[in-house]
Amino acid sequence: RRGRPATLRARRRRGPLRSALASVLVFGTGALATFLGGRLSRAGHDVTLAGTWAAALAAIARDGLRVEEADGSFTATARVHDLASRPDPASADFVLVLVKAHRTASVAPAAAAAARGGGPATLQNGLGNREALEEAAGPGRVLVGATTAGATLLGPGRVRGHVAETVVGETRDGRAGALAALLQGAGLPARLAPDVDRLLWSKLAANCAINPLTALHGVSNGALLERPEWRSTMAAAAAEVAAVAAARGLRIPEPAELAFDVARATAGNRSSMLQDVERGAATEIDALSGAVVREGRRLGVPTPVNAALLEAVREHEAAAAPR
Repeated sequence: RRGRPATLRARRRRGPLRSALASVLVFGTGALATFLGGRLSRAGHDVTLAGTWAAALAAIARDGLRVEEADGSFTATARVHDLASRPDPASADFVLVLVKAHRTASVAPAAAAAARGGGPATLQNGLGNREALEEAAGPGRVLVGATTAGATLLGPGRVRGHVAETVVGETRDGRAGALAALLQGAGLPARLAPDVDRLLWSKLAANCAINPLTALHGVSNGALLERPEWRSTMAAAAAEVAAVAAARGLRIPEPAELAFDVARATAGNRSSMLQDVERGAATEIDALSGAVVREGRRLGVPTPVNAALLEAVREHEAAAAPR
């Protein structure tokens, strides 16, 4: 890349597992993609963001990835790839899929093809992303993780980020460990876990309790704890997710307290669903509450609170969409 010292360019050839440098392809140009891409670029990796949001692609190409954090801000360089005009980006050592859940299937073939020596990784919200990616990459080829890192989009290519832990499901071939090491090297706490499915459902419980309510009421995560009726709905939504998970053989202890703890830890965050509603974009409600309702119906587990939130957000989303 133009401007990199020759010594760093030379080290790049030794490969991602032995070198400080790796090529990283991020599918997505939204809040989390901008934040993680910025962190990874600042750590010295060759980062490309691929997407279709023209304003973001232009801003990143012109101004870089601009990241604000609690202890300061920084700007990092990144390449961009316009999927609208060129659907197949170049291959990379690591491929991170961070698009909204309803777009996963559309980028899955390109993500699978670009993953050099393995499969893509998903750190997305909701259910169904792994399955959509495996349709293209093949069973067992997708790395699955869950992150509690927070990001608020301030504008195209500009984000406010909050560092928090990412958990990646273990694999026998070492790819998960390499991904965790990549994130750790960028100052992003990461660890491996054998029970990633339980962790995904735990995150789903928190997301279903927090995201729809923040979108409906236009408040930050922490504000939900201030009103008893909101806390009650949070607890009920999280409990339903835990009940569906239990029917799948996954135990989520104290789901209400889990949701409260996440809301407390991310008090100042504006959820991705709230950000989507505010800019008139489609939300991930079908991959969150909708997925719980569908799985609950399949397993015979009632999910009336999630069903109500699903319908309310759909109506709110339709009303907020640009005419």
